[in-house]
Amino acid sequence: MSGAHHHHGTANIDAAFALGIALNLAFVAVEAFYGWKVGSLALLGDAGHNLSDVAGLGLAWGGALAGRLSPDDRHTYGWKRAGILAAFANAVLLLVAMGSLGWEAVRRLQSPEPVAGLTIMLVAGIGIVVNTATALLFVRGRQHDLNIRAAFVHMAADALVSAGVVVAGGLALWLGWVWLDPAASLVIAGVVVAGTWGLLRQSLHLLFDGVPESVDLPEVQSLLESLPGVAQAHDLHVWAMGTTEIAMTAHLVMPEGGANDAFLEKATRQLHDRFGIEHVTLQVVRAAFSMPCNARQASRKAGATGRSTPTPESDRGHKHERTQ
Repeated sequence: MSGAHHHHGTANIDAAFALGIALNLAFVAVEAFYGWKVGSLALLGDAGHNLSDVAGLGLAWGGALAGRLSPDDRHTYGWKRAGILAAFANAVLLLVAMGSLGWEAVRRLQSPEPVAGLTIMLVAGIGIVVNTATALLFVRGRQHDLNIRAAFVHMAADALVSAGVVVAGGLALWLGWVWLDPAASLVIAGVVVAGTWGLLRQSLHLLFDGVPESVDLPEVQSLLESLPGVAQAHDLHVWAMGTTEIAMTAHLVMPEGGANDAFLEKATRQLHDRFGIEHVTLQVVRAAFSMPCNARQASRKAGATGRSTPTPESDRGHKHERTQ
């Protein structure tokens, strides 16, 4: 995830979501019908997975729309975090769908049934086209927006499932191995779960105000402490406001002062250019007065000041300067 603003055309994204949902709804109807007609678990499972992807695309679209809502007096950052929540829900939805498919595949392995291999291959082949085309709608935005990445992963996983169904149908038709259909479903479910785990982990990490992966916190602290006149940086916090924007706050100890507009502008520009941090708030003090917020900062502070805790008296005479 990048913290810089990446203004993908909202009209293009909306069109991509609308087209993707329409294509997948149509394919779900076709796949479910033929899966029921020929008794293929792989086709029915793939149809269920595609239906979950329709819901996933709807979640992602809803998150994107909510993220555009303007800030107000009650939500000063707006609803940007809706995209992170949508990505998390998307990952959970995909894992639940694959869990259900895997459970049914294990049950079917115990009593495999013959399926119409040719029909399975034709229908799943259409699925490869539909899913790949839908995934391509989101391929450009996935690098900068976790929510768009979730939509892309969902559709790419669908294409993989459909490809696996084609292979299983071909082998079943050729060799007559009736167990291949549920076995292929089980393998595909495992592959999709493995690929989705990173999305789940990253979205959950950001929901709890974790530092985005694109930001190296020690490097941010080093940059701040390398600024002219800065003796120490502490109370440093970096978090994701949404799927494309990063915010940061920090205290800068500057015994000699000197934090004018030019200094703050330079610091803000460097943080943006190096780490993609858009929203920067810097509090400048002549002497440290607040308690460190974690063990890492406490250790650095003790090493820099020669004492383990700050003195309350140092609060006198401090000044605050902010930029955003």
